[in-house]
Amino acid sequence: MRGGSGERDPDLAGGHRETVGGLCPGVSGWILPQEPAKQSSPPARQSSQRKAMESSWMESFWLEAHWTRPFHLTLAFCLALGLLQAIKLYLQRQRLLRDLRPFPSPPTHWLYGHQKLFKDGKMENLEKIVEKYPCAFPRWVGPFAVFFYIYDPDYAKTFLSRTDPKSRFLYRFIIPTVGKGLVNLDGPKWSQHRRLLTPGFHFNTLKSFVEVMAQSVNIMLEKWEKICGSQDALLDVYEHIDLMTLDVLMKCIFSWETNCQTDSSHDYYIKATSEGSNILIQRVYNYFYHCDLIFKLSPLGHRLREINKILHQHTDKIVKDRRNSLKNENKQANTQKRKYRDFLDIVLSAQAENDSFTDADLWSEVNTFMLAGHDSVLAGISWLLYHLALYPEHQERCREEIRAILGDGSSITWDQLSEMSYTTMCIKESLRIAPPAVSISRELSKPITFPDGRSLPAGMTVVLSIWGLHHNPAVWENPQVFDPLRFSQENNKRHSHAYLPFSSGPRNCIGQNFAIVEIKMPLGGVWDCYTRGSSHSAGLW
Repeated sequence: MRGGSGERDPDLAGGHRETVGGLCPGVSGWILPQEPAKQSSPPARQSSQRKAMESSWMESFWLEAHWTRPFHLTLAFCLALGLLQAIKLYLQRQRLLRDLRPFPSPPTHWLYGHQKLFKDGKMENLEKIVEKYPCAFPRWVGPFAVFFYIYDPDYAKTFLSRTDPKSRFLYRFIIPTVGKGLVNLDGPKWSQHRRLLTPGFHFNTLKSFVEVMAQSVNIMLEKWEKICGSQDALLDVYEHIDLMTLDVLMKCIFSWETNCQTDSSHDYYIKATSEGSNILIQRVYNYFYHCDLIFKLSPLGHRLREINKILHQHTDKIVKDRRNSLKNENKQANTQKRKYRDFLDIVLSAQAENDSFTDADLWSEVNTFMLAGHDSVLAGISWLLYHLALYPEHQERCREEIRAILGDGSSITWDQLSEMSYTTMCIKESLRIAPPAVSISRELSKPITFPDGRSLPAGMTVVLSIWGLHHNPAVWENPQVFDPLRFSQENNKRHSHAYLPFSSGPRNCIGQNFAIVEIKMPLGGVWDCYTRGSSHSAGLW
């Protein structure tokens, strides 16, 4: 066979031999029988296939570039943004460390700050810090957030004499629950609300509340009599006082007959207010919950939204019922029958006369007084009874004083409230040891310099710890001891800002006189019928 001829040799059996001269000229070999090779595609078809492959490859390359390039750019942007944020936080921490260098503090964890010192919620931990650092200390709640605690009378006076706004960082947490009312408003808006609401707490108004309070107290005492009967028995009074204070608040502030002391359908509201307060406290002191998104997705955030719904429905019912009553033809006669204008009367009148007082303002103030007014009085009465249970000698003196004042009367009158001198001293001492509001906070609008020469820059969140101030051994001798004689005429000389259960200055508690009257009202019936005792050992916690 000639190289490259491709002709078959007839002498071969069962196979054929052909040269592969097209690949290796002059080289030949044996191969097995195979099907005839397919005819090659025409040149035009090959060109078309090649163009299709090139087009497919270009399309794939374009798609890959189209999607990966923006992804890489986005990734690079996020990394750069994260780096800038990290640098910002680092510089923020360094600035805080520099600004707070003059103020020593307990050892802090790089991530949790001082959270472990307060994780059990015991105020005794704060008292130990107050004793070691007499004026102030920075409390870190994370690596980049700090609250500057003060508890010295001179520091408090300097701080409260200014007009710094409430801390936006802290008070924003309560806006979903109470809205924007006296507690967290600032500037002209706060001044407007304060001016409009103050008449609701004048002494003439409070005087008309005494009879209403006495009725609620008597309902509570009747319940106790049914529970205890004629035999000696132990009674946990906290839940009963909780309902009684709510009953007083609803009648005096909103003129709403709830029958909550005998109707258990109101228990849901009591539980909601207590649980909501606890959740808000947990959020304040948990650095990670300061992020709205993290808190919103957490179980606590979900539960708080449910609680807010309960509270807001309660508030809406109060306002709706009153507006319906005002539309009644006999609304003026109803007001005269009550013999007083309550808080809600004043707020609704203010809204009618002033277009700038909106429905949102009304809703916020009702929520504020429902929560703050109820909790503060409940705490005041409960702590007073607890302290007098621990110290029966003071309890007996209060009983003797009240019996001497009441005579044959069964309820305390307005004029008799001012005669309860020793009982008033016991109330003040109880409010010193356990103030209703443990702290207030503001954000410095400008630098502040304290009497000892140390200073803080603008923007710092300052917390006046009323609890720390009232338990400061540099201010109060033996601060843990319940001693009503601290407030006697002989011992009444002290710093003007050593005792601040209701704060001080223009932003003091608008309802403090209402609270004191309500704390005094139950005592006559309680001391006349019952002896207070406690199953707890001496101490706060």
